[in-house]
Amino acid sequence: MRVIIAEDERPAREHLEALLLELAPETQVLARFDTVKKMAAWWLENAAQPPDLLFLDIHLADDLSFRLFEQAEVGAPVVFTTAYDQYALRAFKVNSVDYLLKPIDREALAAALQKFRNRHQPPPPDWRQLAALISSREPAYQQRFMVSRGERLLSIPTSEVAWFEGEDRYVYLMTRDGKRYIVDYKLSELESLLPPQAFFRLNRSFLARFEAIQDMVHLSKSRVKVTLAPAAGREIIVSSEKNQAFKTWLNQ
Repeated sequence: MRVIIAEDERPAREHLEALLLELAPETQVLARFDTVKKMAAWWLENAAQPPDLLFLDIHLADDLSFRLFEQAEVGAPVVFTTAYDQYALRAFKVNSVDYLLKPIDREALAAALQKFRNRHQPPPPDWRQLAALISSREPAYQQRFMVSRGERLLSIPTSEVAWFEGEDRYVYLMTRDGKRYIVDYKLSELESLLPPQAFFRLNRSFLARFEAIQDMVHLSKSRVKVTLAPAAGREIIVSSEKNQAFKTWLNQ
């Protein structure tokens, strides 16, 4: 069985690959991708010999993976993977082999592989129609965050959030008026909970709202120095690897 794995988190990708090799030792991983751009480029060059099965994370490093179906003819069945049970679950169940919630367990993956074998690779569904359906719907992003200050519990509307910062073992929420709270989320989780048009993962430590970006300066090697408001307590650099995705986000 020839497969492709699209996953931008290395531990999740390695976990999936290990389970695949355990359940289907004949599996051959043709390629691994963390962005839609790289995957679309590969597909355009290898469309004549598609894989037997594609494992596709919904949130990749540069975009939602549905963009792939707008850029290339995907001639392979898909198993979607995601960290959250979101609004399109029923649509995916009808139009794909399966939809697995992360962290993926052995039994769920085994069931998905059995579905794939039972269907004997039927003609792929109309992914362009599915992508259009998903694009036309308003996703259910997080509307507020519960935080605490002393004995008080507060609910902070997402509209009041300026940026998030990961530091040591904690993640902090900074409001537009400069108040800082600890939140019980990882930055990688927050990326899926926040509207991608409004928030961008600047680097490993910062996830910021567009309106919180006060200044940007070009550095060497295609890096960008970002200044936030309210001010952060340390330097924020967008790496050369994220530079193009950052510019695309700014221009949307």
